[in-house]
Amino acid sequence: MAFTLLESLGLEAENIATVTTAIGNHDEGTGVPVNPVCAALILADKSDVRRSRVRNVEINGFDIHDRVNYSVKRSVLKINEEHTIIKLKLTVDTKYGSVMDYFEIFLGRMKMCRKAADRLGLEFKLIINEQQLI
Repeated sequence: MAFTLLESLGLEAENIATVTTAIGNHDEGTGVPVNPVCAALILADKSDVRRSRVRNVEINGFDIHDRVNYSVKRSVLKINEEHTIIKLKLTVDTKYGSVMDYFEIFLGRMKMCRKAADRLGLEFKLIINEQQLI
């Protein structure tokens, strides 16, 4: 689908290959940051945790994904000025979901983020409630 869309927009074959490769390699189970575009996609996608992702309006009906996403009051992904470190800083309200719940869902994703950051020549850091965890 992406190939057809990009081709219809007139992108060159090399750019189409870069984008479709990135899309195909960001899957959590098998994804590998094979190029910088893919690494950027992995970082953006796998670090995405936020309250607005929760569609269930009934807190008592939350599953673990809802609890974790709802518990995140603030999420910032930022590269330092020296371009050596990328930090995912989260503010988590542990009233709704624990840090352990976060790791139960996101550990694999954070490992992918670390590999993606490495592909970009960056060090990945995870900070939750002002505590550096990775």
